[in-house]
Formats: sequence, structure tokens, C-alpha cells
Amino acid sequence: MPWTHRSFWIGPLIIAAILGLLALLFSRGLLRRVYSERFPESRRERLFLASLGFFVSVVVIRGITIAIHNDIGPFHNVSMHGRHIHHMVWGILLLLLVGYTWLMRIGTGAADSSPWAGRFTSMLYGVAAALTLDEFALWLNLSDVYWQREGRESYEAMAFFGGLLAIGVFGAPLFRGLAHELLTVFRRG
Repeated sequence: MPWTHRSFWIGPLIIAAILGLLALLFSRGLLRRVYSERFPESRRERLFLASLGFFVSVVVIRGITIAIHNDIGPFHNVSMHGRHIHHMVWGILLLLLVGYTWLMRIGTGAADSSPWAGRFTSMLYGVAAALTLDEFALWLNLSDVYWQREGRESYEAMAFFGGLLAIGVFGAPLFRGLAHELLTVFRRG
């Protein structure tokens, strides 16, 4: 079973640690106040968190796959009964799970829905989208061209830039608020 091997858990743990650290940083004090002021509505916050989950996951996934390809560190492909399980499979399963929770009206941003569930499922959606889209060339070509010209060059640039752009677009109010607070601190000092 793939989940019994430690290399199966390295990627999810790294992604969870980065997103958890960011959540912890913005959970109290000045950063929490700026975050709350800049995301007064759930929809924009959820779009930002999905973009953040996507961006962090693309960076981690690409780093791990490069390490696997170059035999660096403890990273290995996940296999089950001799068959390589692509990370796209885990992305599809996560997309199905998030979609189902939203069908059940869990984390949808509606008034009767938990804000924490909305934040969590939004980040999970971004992670799942990254896992799935990172292997877009596989579903387009119906063959494993991940390390070939067809599967790599423009795709890496698109994924990285798309995630960064979305964070900037959806997170613009937060970044403006943080810049305002930094200017205020520097003017006082």
C-alpha cells in the first residue's frame, strides 16, 4: 500500500506545514487584524486561499518531482502493485472530496457554513488543482511525457506564474493592508 511508505507522506506534510505556518502567522495580532479588515467577505478570502494553496503546492510538487527525477534525498515515486501512481490521481480524489463537501454545504462561505471549513476546503481545492494540473500533459497526451519537452517547459512557467498572479489578484487587499501597516511602523520609528 502506498500510504504505508514514508515517501508518500513527505509532499503532503511539506505543503501542510507551509500552509499551516502561514495560517499561524495570520491568526493573531496585527497580521490577524489586517487580514480580517482586507477580507471582509468570504468569497474573496476563499479565492485567495485557493490560489495560495495552488501556488505552494506547485512549488513543493515541482521540487519533489525534480528531486525524484535526479535521485536526490528520500523522495521516490509512489507505486502500488508495480504501477506508478501519478500525483494527478491524488489531485482528482481531493477535487472529488472538496466538491462533495461543498455539495453538502460544508465550507461554502454561506452564512450557515463554518468559516474555518471554508478556509480549509478552499486551500484543499488549490492543492488538488495543483496536483491535477501539474500533470496536464499526461491527460492531454495520454502518455507520461512529464520529463519530455511536451510536458515540461511551458507548463512549469504557466503553473508558477498562474499561481503567483492569482495570489496577487485575490490577495491585493491584504498586501495593500500589510504595506500600509509597514509604512505606519516605519514612520513612527
